[in-house]
Amino acid sequence: MPRPTVQPAADPQPRADEARGYELVVIGCSAGGMEVLSVLLGALPTDFAPAVMIVTHLPPDSPSYLVDALAHRCALPVIEPDAGERIMPGRVHIAPPGYHMLVEVDRTVALSTDAAVRFSRPSIDVLFDSAAAVYGERLLAILLSGANDDGVQGLKRVRALGGTTWVQAPDTAGSPEMPRAAIERGAADFIYSPETLGRRLAALPASF
Repeated sequence: MPRPTVQPAADPQPRADEARGYELVVIGCSAGGMEVLSVLLGALPTDFAPAVMIVTHLPPDSPSYLVDALAHRCALPVIEPDAGERIMPGRVHIAPPGYHMLVEVDRTVALSTDAAVRFSRPSIDVLFDSAAAVYGERLLAILLSGANDDGVQGLKRVRALGGTTWVQAPDTAGSPEMPRAAIERGAADFIYSPETLGRRLAALPASF
């Protein structure tokens, strides 16, 4: 039987949980996600209030090009954080290759070389799960294009602890397996095209 097509959500007026102030936005992507990630970061205004933390799957033994590449597209500071660095509002934190990036209870960054999760280090699930435990309803998690299901369990954890989850519409993704898995397993609050993701993200409240 053919798989049903998942359509992006329309652009209605924001629900109360979309309009509330978030303190942290976590984003995960893999194959096919870089172009969409550039769209999202390029949409952020200079007064964007939440901190942003990003995990994307990269070969562990190659230097990361993400900070330089994304900094040219983003009005906010883009950094590759050190362990123990404070998670700062209005700053984009990129997981370094070969390390899990986690949120500590004191809202600092932890970096780990523990075993790969869902064949990945850094793992989207690891970031999402640790962020949900600290930020709860003040967390927005976004899952983009990817070829496996890393991030799906993390999204479910975010929802269970009161946070909000956005997922890229699979028919707009270069590799639809990751967002499709999130939708099929009930982990998506909203399903958006890349353009709507960027517009919604840029429209988040400037303070909390």
